Amino acid sequence: MHPNEKAAIPTRVIGLISGTSVDGIDAALVEISGQELDLKIELLAGETYPYPAELRERILALCAGAAISMAELALIDDAIAFSFAQAAQNIQNGHQAANLIGSHGQTVYHRPVGKWGMENGEWGIGKKNTPYSPLPTPHSPLGYSLQLGRGALIAHLTGITTVSNFRAADIAIGGHGAPLVPRVDAYLLSHPQEGRCIQNIGGIGNVAYVPARHGDWLSKIRAWDTGPGNSLLDLAVQHLSAGAKTYDQDGNWAASGTPCYPLVDQWLRQEYFHLPPPKSTGRELFGVTYLEQCLKDAQAYQLNSADILATLTELTAASIAHSYQTFLPEMPQCVMLCGGGSRNLYLKQRLQLLLASIPVLTTDEVGLSADFKEAIAFAVLAYWRHLGIPGNLPTATGASGEVLLGEIHQS
Repeated sequence: MHPNEKAAIPTRVIGLISGTSVDGIDAALVEISGQELDLKIELLAGETYPYPAELRERILALCAGAAISMAELALIDDAIAFSFAQAAQNIQNGHQAANLIGSHGQTVYHRPVGKWGMENGEWGIGKKNTPYSPLPTPHSPLGYSLQLGRGALIAHLTGITTVSNFRAADIAIGGHGAPLVPRVDAYLLSHPQEGRCIQNIGGIGNVAYVPARHGDWLSKIRAWDTGPGNSLLDLAVQHLSAGAKTYDQDGNWAASGTPCYPLVDQWLRQEYFHLPPPKSTGRELFGVTYLEQCLKDAQAYQLNSADILATLTELTAASIAHSYQTFLPEMPQCVMLCGGGSRNLYLKQRLQLLLASIPVLTTDEVGLSADFKEAIAFAVLAYWRHLGIPGNLPTATGASGEVLLGEIHQS
């Protein structure tokens, strides 16, 4: 069958993702038709399925750099795949069965292109009393990104063809492997007269600047990770509540405090915020160690818990606004939020204040679920892989060209 004929047939696809917050697995059952500009989606069902508590703790420890054996890594990989497969089964309840799954998996490590995690002699090989020579540190290594929850097992358990490991192909041709959603944003959320910023606020924040849809608009899309989203906030809430809470609902705790602006200014001097795009980051930078330093910095100002949360919330909002003002070719006419952070009313208010007259909305207000947009996007990327349509945008990831994303695992 010709690809165009396939595209004319609505396809029922499940999108699965667990983000850097490790809150749980977002599952979206989507009816998809069309290809690119004629792409149409209908969200049939969306649900977040929490990880078992022990598995979440292991994932968070792994993301924080815990040393584990290869046997334990394999167990965690399979446990995540089992959880993803169960989410895929559950989201279909009461609906006609899906015929394709797009699974992002769980990111546990991300090293952007141009960064290298080890120096000579730190590898455990090539050291004294070993037969090996030290490995040289490459000048321009490819990036590295590891998502657990192997697609082959999801396909085997569900009986549904599964596309996974989406980031690898982009990384292989010099890209960051992130962000991968901007091409989907372009076709679902672009506007003929209005330039828009689609701002996802998960554990990490990322933006897609989508210009008005005319001329060579697709080549003018820009996207990058803006910095921390909810990652520092969630870690701080857990620390400040002694584990009683995992997040600041609606931003109410932060809203009761007062931001410390000198601290925000100090933190914004961090190198990442000044690197030009394309760029990507993760918990490797904005994680436990970073929060510990933030808490040490805050001691000089004698902040209470609410003030600390207000200041960290301000960092997320200020880093987004700073990113726009520094790196966009022009400011957007509209900002649309999605991801868990879009429900943080205090964060949304702070961002609106910093962006002044630019309206800050959510993607809900234009008919695309803010809670499940990322899961929907990976359903679309799997659909495009099935049709042979590239999924990345080189202007967003820094890759040398467009490429098909994802590995196909037949059921």
